[in-house]
Amino acid sequence: MENYTYNSNLLLLEGLQVTQESMYPVFLFFLSSYIFIMASNIGIVVLIFIERALHQPMYFLFCNLSLNDIIGNSITIPRLLIDFWAPSSGHYITYAECVVQAFATHIYGTTSHTILMIMAFDRYVAICNPLRYTTIMSTRMVVKLTVSAWGAAFLLVAILLGLTLRLNRCRTFISNPYCDNASLFKLSCEDVSINNIYGLSFTVVLFTSSIGSVLVTYTKITAVCLINQNKSLNSKAFRTCATHLVIYLVMLWCSFVIIILHRFPEYSYYRKIAALLFHVIPGSLNPVIYGVQCKEIRKYIFTSRKISPVF
Repeated sequence: MENYTYNSNLLLLEGLQVTQESMYPVFLFFLSSYIFIMASNIGIVVLIFIERALHQPMYFLFCNLSLNDIIGNSITIPRLLIDFWAPSSGHYITYAECVVQAFATHIYGTTSHTILMIMAFDRYVAICNPLRYTTIMSTRMVVKLTVSAWGAAFLLVAILLGLTLRLNRCRTFISNPYCDNASLFKLSCEDVSINNIYGLSFTVVLFTSSIGSVLVTYTKITAVCLINQNKSLNSKAFRTCATHLVIYLVMLWCSFVIIILHRFPEYSYYRKIAALLFHVIPGSLNPVIYGVQCKEIRKYIFTSRKISPVF
């Protein structure tokens, strides 16, 4: 008969299993990625807040994306780097720490969608209602959009983790590089049907809302550009929308890779790598694509020229 340890406060985290030969290159990759993510995203946030010319709704909304990348990577990568130097039998983590990590991980994934949704709305107003942009996208509206993006993610994830916390635990091993909701409820020997149903519903609602809102928004933006045939408007629309769309597609691609690999247990190792890259790739590319490629920010960084409003 199998022995179980009920409601143990100490869990064993598998971490990322790599060979002795690849340990140093992998460690350096994640370390350099983490340093770049922190430096670039913090730099973008500080630049936007201290430079008055960048005090525009588009940039304030983008700050949410940078803050999300900072939080999401800070909760997973440092712990991963520490575990590199500990034996596989010594990757212990307390249950409370695991819950906090799982909560932050799911907040990161959820707000990646909700923030890009409100940024799409901002681009829609700027291009389709340019004369009313400053009226619609007021400070109050920016605050409302920001609170709704984080608030919706917080509520959805709180319910997700709440359903898991009610379960008694009979296992202590987490087969993952970091803690997430699925890893936590798999520690239970109880019926987890409700968790699976809510988790699936959560994913369907989030992806449907995200893809649907972005698709509708860009359809309307495209229609306005085709009808007006204004070269100046179309140029600005392409410049500002292209960065947003590239970031969204990168994030969506990373999400789909993880979901697809979940369906193939034999590729569990690649799923774990993909789960880590879901944090690293968007977090590294977002400040480059949106920050450096954005004409207004690039002007300030490289030439310190005065910045004019986008619309």
